[in-house]
Amino acid sequence: MNTAVNTISEETLRRLLAWYDTAHRDLPWRREPTPYHVWISEIMLQQTRVEAVKPYYARFLQALPGISDLAACPEEQLLKLWEGLGYYNRVRNLQKAAMVVCEQYGGELPDTYEELLKLPGIGAYTAGAISSISFGRPVPAVDGNVLRILSRLRADDRLISDEKVREAVRKELLEVMPKDRPGDLNQAMMELGATVCAPNGAPACGECPWREECLAHLSGMEAEYPKKEAKAGRKTEDLTVLVLQDADRIALHKRPGKGLLAGLYELPNISGHLSREEVRKYLDSQGLKVVRITPLPEAKHIFTHKEWHMIGYRIRVDELEQGPKGSDSNAWIYVEPAETQERYPIPSAFEAYAGAFGLRRGKET
Repeated sequence: MNTAVNTISEETLRRLLAWYDTAHRDLPWRREPTPYHVWISEIMLQQTRVEAVKPYYARFLQALPGISDLAACPEEQLLKLWEGLGYYNRVRNLQKAAMVVCEQYGGELPDTYEELLKLPGIGAYTAGAISSISFGRPVPAVDGNVLRILSRLRADDRLISDEKVREAVRKELLEVMPKDRPGDLNQAMMELGATVCAPNGAPACGECPWREECLAHLSGMEAEYPKKEAKAGRKTEDLTVLVLQDADRIALHKRPGKGLLAGLYELPNISGHLSREEVRKYLDSQGLKVVRITPLPEAKHIFTHKEWHMIGYRIRVDELEQGPKGSDSNAWIYVEPAETQERYPIPSAFEAYAGAFGLRRGKET
Protein backbone atom coordinates (compact mmCIF):
# COMPACT_ATOMS: atom_id res chain seq x y z
CA MET A 1 0.00 0.00 0.00
CA ASN A 2 1.33 3.39 -0.99
CA THR A 3 0.56 5.52 2.05
CA ALA A 4 3.04 8.28 1.12
CA VAL A 5 1.68 9.75 -2.11
CA ASN A 6 4.25 11.39 -4.35
CA THR A 7 3.73 15.02 -5.28
CA ILE A 8 3.10 15.99 -8.89
CA SER A 9 6.18 17.54 -10.45
CA GLU A 10 6.23 20.38 -12.95
CA GLU A 11 8.25 18.16 -15.30
CA THR A 12 5.49 15.53 -15.22
CA LEU A 13 2.97 18.18 -16.21
CA ARG A 14 5.22 19.53 -18.97
CA ARG A 15 5.42 16.05 -20.51
CA LEU A 16 1.65 15.81 -20.43
CA LEU A 17 1.23 19.19 -22.14
CA ALA A 18 3.73 18.24 -24.85
CA TRP A 19 1.73 15.07 -25.49
CA TYR A 20 -1.54 17.01 -25.57
CA ASP A 21 -0.20 19.45 -28.16
CA THR A 22 0.11 16.66 -30.71
CA ALA A 23 -2.40 14.01 -29.57
CA HIS A 24 -5.55 15.92 -28.59
CA ARG A 25 -8.82 15.37 -30.42
CA ASP A 26 -10.41 18.05 -32.57
CA LEU A 27 -13.66 18.67 -30.65
CA PRO A 28 -16.20 21.36 -31.59
CA TRP A 29 -16.17 23.08 -28.20
CA ARG A 30 -12.38 23.38 -28.36
CA ARG A 31 -12.50 25.28 -31.65
CA GLU A 32 -14.32 28.23 -30.09
CA PRO A 33 -13.95 27.90 -26.30
CA THR A 34 -16.20 30.77 -25.26
CA PRO A 35 -17.54 30.56 -21.69
CA TYR A 36 -21.01 29.61 -22.96
CA HIS A 37 -19.68 26.90 -25.26
CA VAL A 38 -17.43 25.39 -22.59
CA TRP A 39 -20.26 25.48 -20.05
CA ILE A 40 -22.77 23.74 -22.34
CA SER A 41 -20.25 21.10 -23.42
CA GLU A 42 -19.08 20.32 -19.90
CA ILE A 43 -22.63 19.86 -18.63
CA MET A 44 -23.51 17.65 -21.59
CA LEU A 45 -20.35 15.57 -21.12
CA GLN A 46 -21.30 14.63 -17.55
CA GLN A 47 -22.30 10.94 -17.67
CA THR A 48 -22.23 11.01 -21.51
CA ARG A 49 -19.65 9.96 -24.12
CA VAL A 50 -18.02 12.55 -26.37
CA GLU A 51 -19.29 11.03 -29.62
CA ALA A 52 -22.84 10.94 -28.29
CA VAL A 53 -22.63 14.60 -27.23
CA LYS A 54 -21.43 16.06 -30.55
CA PRO A 55 -24.79 16.15 -32.41
CA TYR A 56 -26.63 17.38 -29.31
CA TYR A 57 -24.12 20.16 -28.81
CA ALA A 58 -24.49 21.37 -32.40
CA ARG A 59 -28.29 21.23 -32.30
CA PHE A 60 -28.49 22.94 -28.91
CA LEU A 61 -26.30 25.87 -29.98
CA GLN A 62 -28.17 26.24 -33.24
CA ALA A 63 -31.44 26.60 -31.33
CA LEU A 64 -30.03 28.53 -28.36
CA PRO A 65 -26.91 30.40 -29.49
CA GLY A 66 -26.58 32.53 -26.37
CA ILE A 67 -27.28 32.68 -22.67
CA SER A 68 -30.32 34.92 -23.08
CA ASP A 69 -31.82 32.42 -25.54
CA LEU A 70 -31.32 29.63 -23.03
CA ALA A 71 -32.88 31.68 -20.23
CA ALA A 72 -36.00 32.42 -22.29
CA CYS A 73 -36.51 28.97 -23.84
CA PRO A 74 -39.90 27.29 -23.10
CA GLU A 75 -39.41 24.20 -20.93
CA GLU A 76 -40.80 21.66 -23.39
CA GLN A 77 -38.56 22.95 -26.19
CA LEU A 78 -35.59 22.84 -23.81
CA LEU A 79 -36.32 19.26 -22.77
CA LYS A 80 -36.85 18.29 -26.42
CA LEU A 81 -33.38 19.63 -27.27
CA TRP A 82 -31.99 17.50 -24.44
CA GLU A 83 -34.07 14.45 -25.33
CA GLY A 84 -31.95 11.30 -25.21
CA LEU A 85 -29.09 12.76 -23.17
CA GLY A 86 -30.75 11.80 -19.89
CA TYR A 87 -30.16 13.25 -16.43
CA TYR A 88 -32.62 16.03 -17.27
CA ASN A 89 -31.91 18.02 -14.10
CA ARG A 90 -28.69 19.04 -15.86
CA VAL A 91 -30.56 21.08 -18.47
CA ARG A 92 -33.04 22.42 -15.94
CA ASN A 93 -30.12 23.72 -13.88
CA LEU A 94 -28.56 25.16 -17.04
CA GLN A 95 -31.64 27.27 -17.56
CA LYS A 96 -31.85 28.30 -13.91
CA ALA A 97 -28.23 29.42 -14.05
CA ALA A 98 -28.82 31.26 -17.33
CA MET A 99 -31.66 33.19 -15.70
CA VAL A 100 -29.40 34.16 -12.80
CA VAL A 101 -26.65 35.23 -15.21
CA CYS A 102 -29.09 37.43 -17.11
CA GLU A 103 -30.49 38.95 -13.92
CA GLN A 104 -27.28 39.42 -11.93
CA TYR A 105 -24.32 39.36 -14.34
CA GLY A 106 -25.59 41.25 -17.38
CA GLY A 107 -25.98 38.11 -19.47
CA GLU A 108 -22.29 37.13 -19.27
CA LEU A 109 -20.89 34.25 -17.23
CA PRO A 110 -18.69 35.49 -14.37
CA ASP A 111 -14.98 34.98 -14.95
CA THR A 112 -13.91 33.71 -11.52
CA TYR A 113 -14.11 30.26 -10.01
CA GLU A 114 -15.78 31.58 -6.86
CA GLU A 115 -18.58 33.40 -8.70
CA LEU A 116 -19.21 30.48 -11.05
CA LEU A 117 -19.68 28.19 -8.04
CA LYS A 118 -22.67 30.30 -6.97
CA LEU A 119 -24.67 29.35 -10.07
CA PRO A 120 -27.17 26.45 -10.06
CA GLY A 121 -25.73 23.18 -11.36
CA ILE A 122 -22.10 24.39 -11.41
CA GLY A 123 -19.84 22.52 -9.04
CA ALA A 124 -16.10 22.61 -8.45
CA TYR A 125 -15.22 20.69 -11.62
CA THR A 126 -17.36 22.74 -14.01
CA ALA A 127 -16.31 26.03 -12.40
CA GLY A 128 -12.68 24.99 -12.79
CA ALA A 129 -13.16 24.01 -16.43
CA ILE A 130 -14.91 27.25 -17.43
CA SER A 131 -12.62 29.57 -15.50
CA SER A 132 -9.43 27.91 -16.74
CA ILE A 133 -10.34 27.15 -20.37
CA SER A 134 -12.29 30.30 -21.17
CA PHE A 135 -10.78 32.85 -18.80
CA GLY A 136 -7.24 31.53 -18.26
CA ARG A 137 -7.63 31.26 -14.48
CA PRO A 138 -5.04 28.89 -12.91
CA VAL A 139 -7.54 26.60 -11.17
CA PRO A 140 -7.88 22.83 -11.58
CA ALA A 141 -10.89 20.89 -12.86
CA VAL A 142 -10.88 17.54 -11.09
CA ASP A 143 -13.17 14.86 -12.51
CA GLY A 144 -13.06 11.08 -12.63
CA ASN A 145 -10.51 11.12 -15.46
CA VAL A 146 -8.11 13.26 -13.45
CA LEU A 147 -8.51 11.19 -10.30
CA ARG A 148 -7.93 7.98 -12.24
CA ILE A 149 -4.76 9.02 -14.08
CA LEU A 150 -3.19 10.49 -10.94
CA SER A 151 -4.15 7.44 -8.91
CA ARG A 152 -2.35 5.18 -11.38
CA LEU A 153 0.59 7.55 -11.83
CA ARG A 154 1.31 7.50 -8.09
CA ALA A 155 -0.17 4.11 -7.11
CA ASP A 156 -2.42 6.08 -4.80
CA ASP A 157 -4.49 3.79 -2.57
CA ARG A 158 -6.96 6.45 -1.47
CA LEU A 159 -10.60 6.01 -2.47
CA ILE A 160 -11.38 8.36 -5.34
CA SER A 161 -15.05 8.35 -4.29
CA ASP A 162 -14.06 10.12 -1.05
CA GLU A 163 -14.80 13.83 -1.34
CA LYS A 164 -11.85 14.57 0.96
CA VAL A 165 -9.52 12.86 -1.52
CA ARG A 166 -10.98 14.86 -4.42
CA GLU A 167 -10.48 18.09 -2.50
CA ALA A 168 -6.92 17.11 -1.54
CA VAL A 169 -6.08 16.46 -5.21
CA ARG A 170 -7.67 19.77 -6.20
CA LYS A 171 -5.57 21.68 -3.66
CA GLU A 172 -2.42 19.89 -4.77
CA LEU A 173 -3.03 20.73 -8.43
CA LEU A 174 -3.79 24.31 -7.50
CA GLU A 175 -0.16 24.64 -6.35
CA VAL A 176 1.31 23.46 -9.66
CA MET A 177 -1.12 24.85 -12.25
CA PRO A 178 0.84 26.61 -15.03
CA LYS A 179 -0.29 30.22 -15.16
CA ASP A 180 0.24 30.40 -18.93
CA ARG A 181 -1.73 27.24 -19.90
CA PRO A 182 -4.16 26.24 -17.12
CA GLY A 183 -7.00 25.40 -19.51
CA ASP A 184 -4.74 23.24 -21.65
CA LEU A 185 -3.48 21.34 -18.61
CA ASN A 186 -7.01 20.59 -17.43
CA GLN A 187 -7.98 19.43 -20.89
CA ALA A 188 -4.79 17.38 -21.20
CA MET A 189 -5.60 15.45 -18.03
CA MET A 190 -9.17 14.89 -19.20
CA GLU A 191 -7.88 13.79 -22.62
CA LEU A 192 -5.37 11.34 -21.19
CA GLY A 193 -8.06 9.76 -19.04
CA ALA A 194 -10.59 9.59 -21.86
CA THR A 195 -8.37 8.24 -24.64
CA VAL A 196 -5.35 6.45 -23.10
CA CYS A 197 -5.76 5.78 -19.39
CA ALA A 198 -9.38 4.85 -19.91
CA PRO A 199 -11.83 3.64 -17.24
CA ASN A 200 -12.88 0.43 -18.99
CA GLY A 201 -10.55 -2.24 -20.31
CA ALA A 202 -6.77 -2.17 -20.28
CA PRO A 203 -5.15 1.27 -20.57
CA ALA A 204 -3.03 1.96 -23.67
CA CYS A 205 0.16 2.42 -21.66
CA GLY A 206 2.38 2.36 -24.74
CA GLU A 207 0.81 5.67 -25.86
CA CYS A 208 1.05 7.36 -22.47
CA PRO A 209 3.50 10.24 -21.87
CA TRP A 210 3.83 9.03 -18.26
CA ARG A 211 4.62 5.39 -19.04
CA GLU A 212 8.21 5.65 -17.74
CA GLU A 213 7.18 7.08 -14.36
CA CYS A 214 3.71 5.63 -13.73
CA LEU A 215 4.00 3.46 -10.62
CA ALA A 216 0.95 1.35 -11.44
CA HIS A 217 2.33 0.59 -14.92
CA LEU A 218 5.88 -0.09 -13.73
CA SER A 219 4.54 -2.63 -11.22
CA GLY A 220 2.08 -4.16 -13.72
CA MET A 221 -0.84 -3.20 -11.46
CA GLU A 222 -2.77 -0.79 -13.68
CA ALA A 223 -6.01 -2.69 -13.08
CA GLU A 224 -5.65 -2.24 -9.30
CA TYR A 225 -6.09 1.52 -9.54
CA PRO A 226 -7.99 3.63 -8.84
CA LYS A 227 -9.44 2.31 -5.60
CA LYS A 228 -13.22 2.50 -5.41
CA GLU A 229 -15.92 1.53 -3.01
CA ALA A 230 -18.14 -1.35 -4.10
CA LYS A 231 -21.28 -0.06 -5.78
CA ALA A 232 -24.63 -0.76 -4.21
CA GLY A 233 -26.93 -2.93 -6.29
CA ARG A 234 -29.62 -1.22 -8.35
CA LYS A 235 -33.28 -1.69 -7.57
CA THR A 236 -35.21 -3.33 -10.41
CA GLU A 237 -38.75 -2.48 -11.47
CA ASP A 238 -40.94 -4.43 -13.88
CA LEU A 239 -43.08 -2.40 -16.27
CA THR A 240 -45.58 -3.19 -19.01
CA VAL A 241 -45.40 -0.55 -21.75
CA LEU A 242 -48.51 0.16 -23.84
CA VAL A 243 -48.05 1.45 -27.38
CA LEU A 244 -51.62 2.60 -27.94
CA GLN A 245 -52.81 3.70 -31.37
CA ASP A 246 -55.97 4.40 -33.24
CA ALA A 247 -56.03 5.22 -36.96
CA ASP A 248 -54.03 8.44 -36.63
CA ARG A 249 -52.85 9.05 -33.10
CA ILE A 250 -50.81 7.59 -30.28
CA ALA A 251 -51.25 7.94 -26.52
CA LEU A 252 -48.69 9.69 -24.33
CA HIS A 253 -48.63 10.52 -20.64
CA LYS A 254 -46.83 13.46 -19.02
CA ARG A 255 -44.85 12.46 -15.96
CA PRO A 256 -45.13 14.48 -12.73
CA GLY A 257 -43.13 17.68 -12.34
CA LYS A 258 -40.86 16.15 -9.69
CA GLY A 259 -38.95 12.91 -9.43
CA LEU A 260 -37.53 10.55 -12.06
CA LEU A 261 -37.86 11.89 -15.64
CA ALA A 262 -39.88 14.84 -14.31
CA GLY A 263 -42.05 16.63 -16.84
CA LEU A 264 -41.23 14.33 -19.77
CA TYR A 265 -43.71 12.44 -21.91
CA GLU A 266 -43.78 8.67 -21.69
CA LEU A 267 -45.66 5.80 -23.23
CA PRO A 268 -48.45 4.70 -20.89
CA ASN A 269 -47.21 1.91 -18.66
CA ILE A 270 -48.34 -0.29 -15.81
CA SER A 271 -46.29 -1.64 -12.91
CA GLY A 272 -45.47 -5.33 -13.24
CA HIS A 273 -45.39 -7.68 -16.22
CA LEU A 274 -48.94 -8.20 -17.46
CA SER A 275 -50.19 -10.88 -19.80
CA ARG A 276 -51.99 -9.99 -23.01
CA GLU A 277 -55.31 -10.86 -21.41
CA GLU A 278 -54.56 -8.73 -18.33
CA VAL A 279 -53.77 -5.77 -20.58
CA ARG A 280 -57.02 -6.28 -22.49
CA LYS A 281 -59.03 -6.33 -19.26
CA TYR A 282 -57.31 -3.16 -18.05
CA LEU A 283 -58.08 -1.29 -21.26
CA ASP A 284 -61.68 -2.56 -21.23
CA SER A 285 -62.02 -1.09 -17.74
CA GLN A 286 -60.87 2.27 -19.14
CA GLY A 287 -63.54 2.27 -21.84
CA LEU A 288 -61.21 1.50 -24.75
CA LYS A 289 -62.32 -0.97 -27.42
CA VAL A 290 -59.32 -3.13 -28.29
CA VAL A 291 -59.00 -4.26 -31.90
CA ARG A 292 -55.64 -6.03 -31.73
CA ILE A 293 -52.79 -6.64 -29.26
CA THR A 294 -49.34 -7.59 -30.49
CA PRO A 295 -46.46 -8.40 -28.10
CA LEU A 296 -43.27 -6.35 -28.51
CA PRO A 297 -39.71 -7.34 -27.55
CA GLU A 298 -38.51 -7.04 -23.98
CA ALA A 299 -36.29 -4.08 -23.14
CA LYS A 300 -34.17 -2.84 -20.25
CA HIS A 301 -33.15 0.66 -19.26
CA ILE A 302 -30.55 1.41 -16.60
CA PHE A 303 -30.73 4.52 -14.46
CA THR A 304 -28.16 5.41 -11.81
CA HIS A 305 -29.94 3.68 -8.95
CA LYS A 306 -32.55 1.52 -10.64
CA GLU A 307 -33.31 -0.60 -13.68
CA TRP A 308 -36.53 -0.87 -15.63
CA HIS A 309 -37.24 -4.32 -17.02
CA MET A 310 -39.94 -3.79 -19.61
CA ILE A 311 -42.27 -5.84 -21.73
CA GLY A 312 -44.47 -4.12 -24.28
CA TYR A 313 -47.58 -4.46 -26.39
CA ARG A 314 -48.61 -2.65 -29.52
CA ILE A 315 -52.32 -2.10 -29.18
CA ARG A 316 -54.72 -0.96 -31.87
CA VAL A 317 -57.91 0.50 -30.45
CA ASP A 318 -61.10 1.58 -32.19
CA GLU A 319 -60.68 5.18 -31.08
CA LEU A 320 -58.60 6.97 -28.46
CA GLU A 321 -61.42 8.75 -26.69
CA GLN A 322 -60.94 7.41 -23.19
CA GLY A 323 -57.99 7.21 -20.86
CA PRO A 324 -57.22 6.11 -17.34
CA LYS A 325 -60.01 6.96 -14.99
CA GLY A 326 -58.94 9.10 -12.05
CA SER A 327 -57.22 12.42 -11.46
CA ASP A 328 -55.94 14.74 -14.18
CA SER A 329 -52.38 13.74 -13.26
CA ASN A 330 -53.09 10.33 -14.81
CA ALA A 331 -54.56 11.73 -18.04
CA TRP A 332 -53.31 10.66 -21.43
CA ILE A 333 -52.89 12.95 -24.41
CA TYR A 334 -53.31 11.88 -28.01
CA VAL A 335 -50.92 13.10 -30.69
CA GLU A 336 -49.92 12.30 -34.24
CA PRO A 337 -46.51 10.55 -34.39
CA ALA A 338 -45.02 13.34 -36.52
CA GLU A 339 -45.67 15.81 -33.68
CA THR A 340 -43.10 14.03 -31.53
CA GLN A 341 -40.32 15.38 -33.76
CA GLU A 342 -40.54 18.95 -32.47
CA ARG A 343 -42.71 18.60 -29.35
CA TYR A 344 -43.24 16.18 -26.49
CA PRO A 345 -39.78 15.28 -25.08
CA ILE A 346 -39.72 11.51 -24.63
CA PRO A 347 -36.97 9.86 -22.53
CA SER A 348 -34.60 7.34 -24.06
CA ALA A 349 -35.94 4.72 -21.63
CA PHE A 350 -38.69 4.10 -24.20
CA GLU A 351 -36.46 4.14 -27.27
CA ALA A 352 -36.79 0.39 -27.79
CA TYR A 353 -40.49 0.90 -28.52
CA ALA A 354 -40.17 3.98 -30.73
CA GLY A 355 -40.28 2.07 -34.01
CA ALA A 356 -43.58 0.44 -33.11
CA PHE A 357 -45.48 3.62 -33.92
CA GLY A 358 -43.09 5.82 -35.87
CA LEU A 359 -42.05 8.02 -32.94
CA ARG A 360 -39.39 10.49 -34.08
CA ARG A 361 -37.08 11.62 -31.34
CA GLY A 362 -35.24 14.93 -31.55
CA LYS A 363 -31.74 13.50 -31.72
CA GLU A 364 -32.48 12.12 -35.19
CA THR A 365 -32.40 15.59 -36.72
